[in-house]
Amino acid sequence: MEKLKNCILNQISIDNLSLDAIVSVFEPMEISKGNFFLESGKTCRQMAFIASGYMRIYDIVDGKEITLWIGSSGKFITSLSSFVFETENHWNIQAVTDCTIYVINREDHYKLNKTEPKWLEFDNLLLANSFALLEKSMFSQLHTTAKQRFQSLLEEEPELFNTVPLQYIASMLGITPESLSRLRKLN
Repeated sequence: MEKLKNCILNQISIDNLSLDAIVSVFEPMEISKGNFFLESGKTCRQMAFIASGYMRIYDIVDGKEITLWIGSSGKFITSLSSFVFETENHWNIQAVTDCTIYVINREDHYKLNKTEPKWLEFDNLLLANSFALLEKSMFSQLHTTAKQRFQSLLEEEPELFNTVPLQYIASMLGITPESLSRLRKLN
């Protein structure tokens, strides 16, 4: 729970009593490599904080897996629209490695929003960060080269390249695994 506490403390100013009340709602969970946190077609009723390991959000289009995002330790992961609006989810969220996560269910999440003002403040930052990440990804796909996207990811998350299968990283970057291999050799 220390990583979760630190994640919250790095974003907002909060007293220990409120922080303890917030983290007490989260349940620890282990997910083995290859297992799913969420599958496409289901309604997402949980949000997870990744304490250790890597998880990916992906879909299958025309028989091909397309990775949208890879979450690492210290990040939250969910199907945001399904979680908020209780709609059918379109993504798969799968453990790429063995993972330790802390999970909050939708009901507890919204109770905290009403009872803990600091959780609402933190939740608003999570939402804003999600939109910022989406904007960054869209801008990157439209206005940067594959080499620039690769270089940026390598600088931001170098360990990703030692832990996550390269085909997932290539897909997330919008390039083929062969192109990613060429970029890695040039680096």
